[in-house]
Amino acid sequence: MIAVRFALAVALLAVPACAEAAAWTVDPARSRIGFSGVQVGAPFQGRFKRFSAQIDFDPAAPEAGRAVVDIDLASAETGDAQRDGSLPQAEWFDTKATPQARFEATRFVAKGNDAYEAVGSLTIRGIRRDAVLPFRLTREGSTARAVGHLDLVRTQFGVGQGP
Repeated sequence: MIAVRFALAVALLAVPACAEAAAWTVDPARSRIGFSGVQVGAPFQGRFKRFSAQIDFDPAAPEAGRAVVDIDLASAETGDAQRDGSLPQAEWFDTKATPQARFEATRFVAKGNDAYEAVGSLTIRGIRRDAVLPFRLTREGSTARAVGHLDLVRTQFGVGQGP
């Protein structure tokens, strides 16, 4: 089994809060969704250049929070032309059939010391699995930065098929 690590570094800007949770706006210029793995014994890293996120989260009431992050799988890049050309193909992300991955958090759990878990599901290639994304949130005024990672087994999502 080959594991892939998705890393999240998202810069958030607060917007007016609703009654149950604060709506946050993602600053794409200061945010990143990356991934890493091992292919033929060699580690590699990459990132998704395009994604969107709707995040409603109040650290004082995390259980009321929700988030949806949509990732444009065709925007994956690793810096290796051959690998980058393969990622959109049917054996990997199959972007013609399923152009986006989605992480959907149905609630957040406070773990203490600015640590949280986003509890929900991850869908890649139309395969949905339960997922828990641990992250750390640092805040300064009306801005925040969330950094976390999620380890997964790519074959559980049908990523990396064939010989």
